[in-house]
Amino acid sequence: MDCRPGCAACCIAPSISSPIPGMPVVNGISKPAGVPCIQLDEQLRCKLFGRPERPAVCGSLMPTPEMCGNSRAQALRFLGWLEQDTKPEPMGPPAPPPA
Repeated sequence: MDCRPGCAACCIAPSISSPIPGMPVVNGISKPAGVPCIQLDEQLRCKLFGRPERPAVCGSLMPTPEMCGNSRAQALRFLGWLEQDTKPEPMGPPAPPPA
């Protein structure tokens, strides 16, 4: 399956912790969920495609009918759900020692 032209849902919906040129790493996240990657061009294509600076995680995410759905809106919705479903729980204070 090929990417849908003008979609870029996978470059917008998920958070990315790998360093991305031009995006600062904040709290271990280079690209927050729901924020378009700074490396998208005006046609919503990756400026780093095929270049060594492109994060490996970006190259490993392959389009599938389930993920992409029938529209960009469906892809954004699915990837947003996946982001929420796989988000690590925040670490709280350590548990007290047993009494």
